[in-house]
Amino acid sequence: MRPRIFVTQPIATSAIALMRAVADVEVHPDATAPIAKASMIEGVKRADVLFCLMHDKVDADVIAANPNLKGIAAMAIHPQDIDVAAMEKRNIPLTVIPPMVSEATADMAMALILACARRVLDGDRLLRAGIYPGGQSNYLAGLGVTGKTIGLIGGGGRIGKLVAKRCRGFDMKVLYSTPRRKPEAEEREAEIVYASVDDLLRQSDIVSVHSPLRDDTRHSIADREFALMKPTAYFVNTSRGPIVDEQAMIRALQSGTIAGAGLDVFEHEPHVPAELLALSNVVLTPHLGSAVVDLREEMALIVAANAVALAQGTTPPNLFDFAGPVT
Repeated sequence: MRPRIFVTQPIATSAIALMRAVADVEVHPDATAPIAKASMIEGVKRADVLFCLMHDKVDADVIAANPNLKGIAAMAIHPQDIDVAAMEKRNIPLTVIPPMVSEATADMAMALILACARRVLDGDRLLRAGIYPGGQSNYLAGLGVTGKTIGLIGGGGRIGKLVAKRCRGFDMKVLYSTPRRKPEAEEREAEIVYASVDDLLRQSDIVSVHSPLRDDTRHSIADREFALMKPTAYFVNTSRGPIVDEQAMIRALQSGTIAGAGLDVFEHEPHVPAELLALSNVVLTPHLGSAVVDLREEMALIVAANAVALAQGTTPPNLFDFAGPVT
């Protein structure tokens, strides 16, 4: 009997074809929202391997739905929505994808920076409402990014470095903060300037977050940090939602403590607070950092190869280390 793989959302046809060469593949047809728990449980009952996507909530009930489950192949770098303890308890292997979204995420950060600073969505909304403001003096005037200062919190990592490179194309001054400062020679070559988080917040016209989520970074940006920012500054987060105290950010946006925000991640994804949705000075995207056609196909093919290995009982190339930290 051929092994069976259940996929929680439609993915690249090339990845489906790779799996169907050796297994029977069932794909949940709805791509507009994360799969419902009941539907996932029913799919898992019929499968040997679960192929899940980011934001699929794979809890202990899902894992227990099939006592013969051979493994879970996750299309995620960090399995934060999977009950890894339940998997480890039952000795069920889990696979993830390697870090491969840095360039696309850096592009997304720049898209949000420019959309916020130049009030792109404000202009779009007016045109759709039948209003063409034309060349009125200060109407819809935003922040020109050329020559401005951007502060990259956690800017010493892969994505932070790529954002810095893009910002230099706009002749921006790039400040960065990181727990471990780079050697001065590396700073000079990259044209970046080290600053403490507080100094970075005070000086920057745009603040962009690129920190990993750890116990020491959770809610590391809250009321105090927003109060240090310029009232004309914009805040961008393409990293991890829980790094920011979301309610503190909402207060800062509502009160004019900061000018606006561009957010691709949220504290309790996929939930987005109604207060954020009601604000006109915020650009919101549903975690699209890796949403590039060729990248998503490459990701799906990696997960498909992992799923095939799990289904066949061989060692997959991207096994998750249960002994390591879940970030």
